[in-house]
Amino acid sequence: MTGHFTAPAAALADELPDWVTLLRAPNPGPMTLDGTNTWLLRAPGAERAVVVDPGPADEEHLSRIAAHGPVAFVLITHGHGDHTDGARRLAELLGGVPVRAADPAHTLDGPPLAGPGDRIDGAGLDLRLLPTPGHTGDSVCFLAGHADERVVLTGDTILGRGTTVVAHPDGHLGDYLTSLELLSTYRGIPALPGHGPALADCGAAAEFYLAHRRARLDQVRAAVDAGARTPAEVVAVVYADVDRSLWWAAEWSVRAQLEHLGVDTGESDPGVSGLEQA
Repeated sequence: MTGHFTAPAAALADELPDWVTLLRAPNPGPMTLDGTNTWLLRAPGAERAVVVDPGPADEEHLSRIAAHGPVAFVLITHGHGDHTDGARRLAELLGGVPVRAADPAHTLDGPPLAGPGDRIDGAGLDLRLLPTPGHTGDSVCFLAGHADERVVLTGDTILGRGTTVVAHPDGHLGDYLTSLELLSTYRGIPALPGHGPALADCGAAAEFYLAHRRARLDQVRAAVDAGARTPAEVVAVVYADVDRSLWWAAEWSVRAQLEHLGVDTGESDPGVSGLEQA
C-alpha cells in the first residue's frame, strides 16, 4: 500500500553486483506494484545459488527460478502469500532444498531463522539475518555480501516505490519504527525490495520512511483531535487523496497508528485476512 507517497524513497540503483539476479513474478497489481521480486544470489564461481522469496504459486515463474539451479536453499522475508505460496512447489522442482523463514509455518526441511546478526551458510556469500518486524511480526531482511560488495534484501519492509502498510494486528508500528532505525544504519548499501525497483541506498530509504511515518502519525493525531474516532473516519481524512479501493488496506496502518498513539476507538479489531502485500 503506497499511501500518499508513490515515488521511490531513495535514488534507484544504477547497477547491482554481478552475483544478483532479479526474477519478477507475473502478479502485478496495486498491492504488489510490478509483481513480487524473487532475488537469486550466486557467489562468483559458486555452484549453488540462494533464492530469496519464491513468490506466488505460478508454475512458469517457479520454473524460471528452477532453471537457475542448483540452489542451496530458499529464504523467506515474511509469510504473506505473494512471497511464499510458491515455496513448497519450488522446493520440489529443486529436488527438495530447504526453505528457511522466521515463522516455522513457512520453513521446510530446515531450522527456522533465528536471532539478529546470525550468519547463514550462504554458498560462498556472507549472509546475515536482520530481524525487522513491523510490516508483519515475522518480517526479516538479509544482509548479503561478497568481497567488498553488499546488498540488503528488504522484503516488504522497504519497497522500491511508495511505502508499505503495517498489517495490524500482526504488524506493529513501534516494531516497524525500530526496524527502520536499524536499516537506516546501512548507508550507501543498495536495497533489494520485495516489490519495485532496487534502490541505491538502504539507509537513505529507511530515513525517508521514518520521516514519512512520523508525519503520518502527526496527521492521524490531528484527525483524532478534530473528532475522528474510528479507523474508517481517520482513513477518510488522512488518505482522502488515495483511491477508495485501497482504503481497506490503509485501515490496517491506521489501526496500528491509533494503537501506537494510545487511542481507544471502542471498536473490536477485525484482524487481517487474505493479505498479500501492502
